Amino acid sequence: MHGLRGDLRCHPRGLGAGGVSMSWYAPRHLDEALALLAERPHLMLIAGGTDVMVGRDPRAEGHEYLSLGGVAGLRGIRETSTGVAIGALTTMTEIGRHPIVCRALPALAASARATGAVAIQNRATLGGNIMNASPAADNAPVLLAYGASVILMSAAGSRHVPYERFHDGYKTTVRRPGEILGEILVPCAPPQARHYFRKVGTRRAQAISKVGLAALLAGGPGAWQCVRFGFASVAATPILARALAATITGTVCGLPDDEDLAEALGRDLATRDDIRSTAEYRRRVAVNLVREALAPWRHQGGFDASD
Repeated sequence: MHGLRGDLRCHPRGLGAGGVSMSWYAPRHLDEALALLAERPHLMLIAGGTDVMVGRDPRAEGHEYLSLGGVAGLRGIRETSTGVAIGALTTMTEIGRHPIVCRALPALAASARATGAVAIQNRATLGGNIMNASPAADNAPVLLAYGASVILMSAAGSRHVPYERFHDGYKTTVRRPGEILGEILVPCAPPQARHYFRKVGTRRAQAISKVGLAALLAGGPGAWQCVRFGFASVAATPILARALAATITGTVCGLPDDEDLAEALGRDLATRDDIRSTAEYRRRVAVNLVREALAPWRHQGGFDASD
């Protein structure tokens, strides 16, 4: 499946495992991939395959895949005048280790290192994690907190979408037929901002989150100036906690009252019981994580930017 011969690229192939037929397209260039997708918008896009291959019924007939793994130009990390640009095919391992990400976007480096086991991180891509659209995705809260945006490409052109508007329902996105996620743009954080990420699951590693929180926080002199909280596993989609930010922004730096936090989060979150946790547990953990993220301002004396 992974070692396609050059003369078979961009041609459908019956994989034939167990007598099941599939079609597999593997273009080498972006224009080829976009042209194929324009002709066949129903093709299932696949990058690292760590979600797609697990979620598909191997006995079902007729799957048609467009493999992006060999497409040039969709991988890599570069610094721009306004932030950091990350190709959609960049893996979790590459993100978690890259010096630009570790320096400028430490919460993203941390979320990449928390995404599955090492073997998964070597295959899984940031674009795939976004496009899978899981409400429990590890990197989604960080991208929301950082105010990221995505570039969607098609044969007709490209468009820029703020990430906070990308998810429009459970496991659905605003991606249109014929579009490929090409790049993720993350703007520069304010100077001296605190970058926070924490994932709460059944185990410390290799677990789907019960609650995930990322925050970008900057305050001074004496008042909150930048407050962004991104959550996972507390609603049908990853969410940006707007009511919480509005409650805190402009107020004196410090820890808000628990009642104020709970009231604001009550407007943001849409927690529910499921096989991993309960709605009440998620609400309580969410309050505790927000308090932990704000803790450096407990005495209104600022914080160590290296924290």
